[in-house]
Amino acid sequence: MRKFLHTFTINAGIDRVWEFYTDLHHLNVITPRQLQLRVDNAISQKLAAGHRVSLSGRFVTRRTWNTDITYLGPYVYVDEMKNGPFKQWKHTHTFKKISDNETEVVDDIDFELPYGVIGRLFEGYATSQLAKIFDHRQEATKAALENHS
Repeated sequence: MRKFLHTFTINAGIDRVWEFYTDLHHLNVITPRQLQLRVDNAISQKLAAGHRVSLSGRFVTRRTWNTDITYLGPYVYVDEMKNGPFKQWKHTHTFKKISDNETEVVDDIDFELPYGVIGRLFEGYATSQLAKIFDHRQEATKAALENHS
C-alpha cells in the first residue's frame, strides 16, 4: 500500500470549506478538466456516511467506478473506491480550524495499483500524477472560496 499526503491552508472559515467539500458539485470545480470527471449517480448532492457515488473519468481510458463514503463526522470524511483505476483507495479528508477565517485541508490517501509487481513499478508515476491533481485542487479551492465571504 502506498501513501500520498497533501496539505494546504485556505483563507476561509472551516464551515464554509466543509460545506463546499461535502457538496458533490465541488468535484466539478476542483478536478482538472483533462480528467473529465463526471458524477454518474448519487443518492444526493450532499455527502453522508453510507452513500455510494458512481463516477467516471479519463485515466488513460474512460473508467467508471464507485466510491463509498465509509465515514463522515465533524470535519472528517472517508471515501473508499471500489472497482476503479486503483486496486485499493482510501481517501481521508480532514479539515482543521486554524482561526476563524483560516482552515487546513488535509488529503491522506492510501492506495494500491492493480497488477501486482507490475503495478508497484508505476507507484512513483501514480504519486506524481496525484501531486499534480491535488496541486490543481488546492488552487481551484482557493479560487472558489477565498475572498468570497
